[in-house]
Amino acid sequence: MIAKETFIDSLLKKLKIIPVGHYYDVRSYKRDRGFYIIKSKEDEYCILERGFFDEEFVSDFNGLTGIFKKLLKREFPRSHKLRIYNMGEINECIFKKPKRKVI
Repeated sequence: MIAKETFIDSLLKKLKIIPVGHYYDVRSYKRDRGFYIIKSKEDEYCILERGFFDEEFVSDFNGLTGIFKKLLKREFPRSHKLRIYNMGEINECIFKKPKRKVI
């Protein structure tokens, strides 16, 4: 779990080294809201919001900070700790039914 104050910096460091085709699952402490970050191309990221809203964003690395700030306010207004899961390689079922990591 990562503190909300250091979340953006920690996630950006992880996104620099993730291979193309892999993704992260970001969840609240209770795991009921969150979003996925998919590295679709070398400098293109797709963010799928699955919580209060269902939206999709596509951005390069420089535009991720603004999107993450927006998502933190909307999806995690009262959360202080967030969970980041490295989910590995993406498959088509993420767009239909989310894959959850077993704890």
